Amino acid sequence: MKNFLSIKDLSKEEIYDILDFAKEIEKHPKPNILDGKIIGSLFFEPSTRTRMSFISAAYRVGAKVLGFDSPDASSIKKGESLRDTIKMVEVYTDAIVMRHSIEGAAKFAAEISRVPILNAGDGANEHPSQTLLDLYTIREQFGTLENLKIAFVGDMKYGRTVHSLAKALSDFGCEFYFVAPDIIQIPSHILQELDNKKISYKLISEYSDILNIIDIMYMTRIQKERFDNLEEFNQVSGIYKISKDKIVDKCKDDMIILHPLPRVDEISVDLDDTKYALYFKQAANGIPIRSALFAYALGVKKFDSYRSENNNKIISYKTSKCNNIMCVTNFEKTENKVVNTSYGNFCYYCGKEII
Repeated sequence: MKNFLSIKDLSKEEIYDILDFAKEIEKHPKPNILDGKIIGSLFFEPSTRTRMSFISAAYRVGAKVLGFDSPDASSIKKGESLRDTIKMVEVYTDAIVMRHSIEGAAKFAAEISRVPILNAGDGANEHPSQTLLDLYTIREQFGTLENLKIAFVGDMKYGRTVHSLAKALSDFGCEFYFVAPDIIQIPSHILQELDNKKISYKLISEYSDILNIIDIMYMTRIQKERFDNLEEFNQVSGIYKISKDKIVDKCKDDMIILHPLPRVDEISVDLDDTKYALYFKQAANGIPIRSALFAYALGVKKFDSYRSENNNKIISYKTSKCNNIMCVTNFEKTENKVVNTSYGNFCYYCGKEII
């Protein structure tokens, strides 16, 4: 059994294993490798691409799928806890794909589940399967993941896709530009991780001056649903919009534009038919990647090599909770685990620094 909770749980070698097997599945479909398996699809938060991609991926390797796409269609509406939902669904399934608005929900679910958990996004925290399909897309385009320059544009604070991809690419010697207004700039705990790895990055508010040097422009939607303060959202809504006139003849000839989708108004449709726009292909790449993840999660496919043990110490704070109000420790009974690193203490579940 293998959980997929955070991109940090995978070594470079394991990432390459997954990408390679996804490529094999894409070239040579494997319609029966998960024959007889049942996948639980628990989406406590709205989703179109991720949910349908996981379902399609399961069907394409022979598994069946059951679940729900809204908490209103489950016993959550009756007041059932996440703990009890997981304990029941594990009886019906061989693996569980879960998206939740609460940060750290996937790690909590993995602690109590007897079947593997695949994190399909936990609040503003992480989105590891999206990261893997992003990496797949990038490697298909450039033939490598090493030493690339990437600009993340838009919502850095709540953008879980940005958080996961930055963590992943930090192991490949990439250079980052985080393009955002101060109020939605990249969280400090992500920067602490990059600093610890001595990764080069810049925090900027405009992308025009770096268009001619970056390899990848990773656009993101400003996520209204994550803001507690509507006035703050209104300050940044629509702040970054790209179109042909802003990109063509101003960027590197082989630059690519990625977006986790859905888009609102940040990418004009006039860019869709340009050679730079890879976001629809990017979304399609989710199917072989997620098919591969199911195979690894259920032990049908084994890693060729494994990550060495993490030296960080995990301790429990019995009497305190994480100060992140959206952390699962504030909603479910947990041990309030803390990861002790050389550069600070961080919540085991949501990754935020414990002060």
